[in-house]
Amino acid sequence: MGFWILGICLFVGFVFIFLLLAPRPTAAGALLQEAVRPVRAAETPAWRGALDVDFVAKPFTFIRSLIASEPNPELVRRLMLAGYRKPAHADIFLGSRLAIPAVLGLLVALFINTSTIIFFMVAIGVGFFAPDFWLSWAINKRRERIRLSLPDGLDFLAICLEAGLGLDQGIIRLGQELRVSHPALSEELLQINFEQRAGVPRIAAWKSFADRVDLESARSFVGMLVQTDRFGTPISKSLGAFSDSLRTQRRQKAEELAAKTTIKLLFPLALFIAPSMGIVLLGPAFISLVKGFSRAFGV
Repeated sequence: MGFWILGICLFVGFVFIFLLLAPRPTAAGALLQEAVRPVRAAETPAWRGALDVDFVAKPFTFIRSLIASEPNPELVRRLMLAGYRKPAHADIFLGSRLAIPAVLGLLVALFINTSTIIFFMVAIGVGFFAPDFWLSWAINKRRERIRLSLPDGLDFLAICLEAGLGLDQGIIRLGQELRVSHPALSEELLQINFEQRAGVPRIAAWKSFADRVDLESARSFVGMLVQTDRFGTPISKSLGAFSDSLRTQRRQKAEELAAKTTIKLLFPLALFIAPSMGIVLLGPAFISLVKGFSRAFGV
């Protein structure tokens, strides 16, 4: 009974804090949101733009401000690698470390009657570390998507440059065209444009792109852009050669993974498929032998 009361009190407390700290809309704020809506729509995906992260993060920001004035820089960097760059994203992540264990603990208290304390501690531990596992998975998935889409993007950029567009205009056009097929790369390229419009130098914006993506191919691409910008070499031919090398690396990576498949299949074959095949093939013969010996010896 005590777990029920504790769970209900935690739920009511979270709802009360959320409603108390929720921002109140004003006329000036509505006008500002209307003015920046086109830029936000171009910068972020539709599903992410429809979610008001500042509103959701308001209670968590207040709780975090009681402990530290700023979020952990390492956490902010990891969220940036996963594609979440707003300060509110760090507060939501920290709040999920508190909310998920509370919800899982409440579910354990409500639905599990035996060994409640053990399951309660396990649920709290799983709920606390689940956001970290999800963040690592999101970072790796985003890196892989950008790695696979970079050769196609470079081919399109080379076509734009050969058609007469400048490098900055080509990057903008590339980001706009890849919004559906390669949204992660499109978001990064549009971010380069936004930084340059805010006054960041071109080379610094490119290096910031390489730091955000944290891929060796992206760093090589940025290094090639820096060299061509400094020495004035034809960039379209360099882009074509570089995209070919990236596509070769992608094919070699696929061949490497295919070669590892034989070793990875060894353990499932030995543990699951081979015993099953042995039972199916040798089982009837073994049963026949047992019956034959039983008749022969009169057992």
